[in-house]
Amino acid sequence: MPGVVRCADRELDLRSPVVMGVLNVTPDSFSDGGRFVDVDAALHAALQMQRDGAAIIDVGGESTRPGSDPVPVDEELRRVVPVVRELVRRGVLVSVDTSKPEVITAALEAGAHLINDVYGLRLPGALEAAASGRAAVCVMHMQGEPRSMQRSPSYGNVVDDVEVFLRGRLEACLEVGIEADRVLIDPGFGFGKTAEHNLQLLQGLPQLARMGPPLLVGLSRKSWLAALTGRPVEERLAGSLALALAAVDGGARIIRAHDVSQTVDVLKVWAAIGRRGS
Repeated sequence: MPGVVRCADRELDLRSPVVMGVLNVTPDSFSDGGRFVDVDAALHAALQMQRDGAAIIDVGGESTRPGSDPVPVDEELRRVVPVVRELVRRGVLVSVDTSKPEVITAALEAGAHLINDVYGLRLPGALEAAASGRAAVCVMHMQGEPRSMQRSPSYGNVVDDVEVFLRGRLEACLEVGIEADRVLIDPGFGFGKTAEHNLQLLQGLPQLARMGPPLLVGLSRKSWLAALTGRPVEERLAGSLALALAAVDGGARIIRAHDVSQTVDVLKVWAAIGRRGS
């Protein structure tokens, strides 16, 4: 089971699953867009998530919801860098959700501890930008791109296909000098996948966990929960928590979540039950 991940000058202990708090500094994210575009509001929300038990805060300046359009580099930098710099100054372990090499470089200069890339560091220059610092990286699987990824996604075997992709990205990271203990992998729930693909992927998480790098999963408030529950985005907490428990049971070590305190509590109870049964 994965232990400690090196994140620049910090370490992230993953011997027990932890929660990553989602902080979207965007006007158009599917769940919380527009709430934290002001720096002070973003800082307040991030520090509250830390108090609620988040081990790391994931700052994103570009929505990757299905159908979303790219954000210009200058605008993403304007949204992200001041928040990252201030959170790092306050001792928060900070992840930056970005794919652009210019934003990766600026985030590292601002002190970011993790680069979380939905494109898996595939954009030109992204891999080299990430390797220029000592931060950890998370490479995610996505079929297509946010604008079109939900238009008829197709796989031979979704678990096998995702594993092949992630192994390739892990090798690419190692080749440019990003050490194995700085790499996380994310199967990319909801990114170019139908509800059935996501369920198959959830059942196949143990296969991906056996790859070695810690598994990060983002299941919170996902649109495919509507297919399972019929609930709108603001009523998906129960479904999100059920998915989180299924994920940690399958080997996930980081749960990326909007509802931090509730997810932390669920993991505490899950861990207590596991200790009683051991």
